[in-house]
Amino acid sequence: MRQPRELCWRCGRTGDNSADSQGEASEPADGYEMDFLRNLLSRSLDLREQRPTNILDELSLDGVAKYILNKKCEKIICMVGAGISTSAGIPDFRSPGTGLYHNLQKYELPYPEAIFETGYFKQHPEPFFALAKELYPGQFKPTVCHYFMRMLRDKKLLLRCYTQNIDTLERVVGLKDEDLIEAHGTFYTSHCTNSVCRKQYNLEWMKTQIFTKPLPKCEQCHSVVKPDIVFFGESLPQRFFATMESDFPKCDLLIIMGTSLQVQPFASLASRVSDTTPRLLINKEITRQGDPVMALLGLGASLDFDSEKAYRDVAYVGSCDDGCLALADLLGWKEELEDIVKKEHALIDGETKGAQGMADPQAPEEKESEPEVKRSEQAADTEKVDTPAS
Repeated sequence: MRQPRELCWRCGRTGDNSADSQGEASEPADGYEMDFLRNLLSRSLDLREQRPTNILDELSLDGVAKYILNKKCEKIICMVGAGISTSAGIPDFRSPGTGLYHNLQKYELPYPEAIFETGYFKQHPEPFFALAKELYPGQFKPTVCHYFMRMLRDKKLLLRCYTQNIDTLERVVGLKDEDLIEAHGTFYTSHCTNSVCRKQYNLEWMKTQIFTKPLPKCEQCHSVVKPDIVFFGESLPQRFFATMESDFPKCDLLIIMGTSLQVQPFASLASRVSDTTPRLLINKEITRQGDPVMALLGLGASLDFDSEKAYRDVAYVGSCDDGCLALADLLGWKEELEDIVKKEHALIDGETKGAQGMADPQAPEEKESEPEVKRSEQAADTEKVDTPAS
C-alpha cells in the first residue's frame, strides 16, 4: 500500500490524498513568520487576556446577515473549493461513488493522485489530457455560488476570492485578476514544459489542442504544453503568498464555501484572520479541527461552532447554492441573485447555440427542410384518405 506523504508546514506540502494538495510554499519573511507563530501559540494555548465577545448578534446565518447589513464589513474574503462547482456538473475529489478519484480507474493509474503528479505526467501525459477533455472549462455554467461572489464584488464588499478550483468559473462570472487568487493554478494560461522555451499559450489555444490532437505540443520546440495548474511537487503561485500576507489581516468577514479545509497550505488561511473576524462555513458537512497539534502549527481551520467558547464561527450545512440563496434572502438580495443567474445562463446558452451553429452551418438548412418533408408526407396521406377505393 502506498504510504501517505509527510506533511511539512514550511514548504506547504501535505499528505492529503487530493488533487488540491499541491505545491511548495515559498517561505514568508522572518518577521511575519515569527508574528504568525506567536499569534498561533497564543490562540492554541489560550494565552490571550480576554476572548472577543459580541461580534455577531447571534451565531447563525441571520447573525451574519445582520452583520453585513449593519455595514460592519466591507473587506470580505471568500475561500472556495470544489463544492461550489458540483452543481455545475463538475465532480469534487472525495465524494464516494461520484468523486473524481473514485472514477479514475479507467486510466489505469498506479494510484489516483498520480494523474496530478509531475513525475508521472512527464512519463505519461496522456491520462491527464484525457481527463482534461472531460472537465475542460467552457463546458459548464457557473453556479449560484459563483454569481453570489460576483454580487459581493459589485456591491464593493469583496476584498478577494481565494479559490482552490481550476475550472475558471470565477472568471466566467466576471471576477478579474485583481479579484482572484487561483491558489492551485488555472487552465486560463498554459506553458511549454521545456524549461528553456516556456512559451505561453491561452485558454482557447489549449482547448483546440485538447479536442483535436492527442497531446498539445509547443509550436516552437514541440515539447508538451501543460496548463498552469499546480501539480504535486510544483510551487504555488508567488502571488498567493504575497497577497495572503496583506489580505487576511484586513479581512472583516471570512466566507468559506465548498471545501473540507484539508489541503495545505490553503486550509491554514482560515486561521490568519483577526480574532474579531466572523467566519461563515457553507458546506455539505461541518469542518472541524480535531488535532490540537495541527491547530498549534496553524495547519487547520480551528473552527468552533458549538463549544462553550464559540463566539464567531457559523456553519450552514447544505449545498453551497442553497446556502448562498439563504444568505441572499436574509440580505434582501435573493430576487436580484436569481435574476442574474437566469439572465447569465440564458446568455451562455445562446452563445453555445451560436457557436454550434457556426461549427455546423448545414444544420439550420436541415432543420428548415424537416417541416417541408412532414408537410409532403401529410399531403400524401390526405390524398390516400380522400381517394375512393378502387
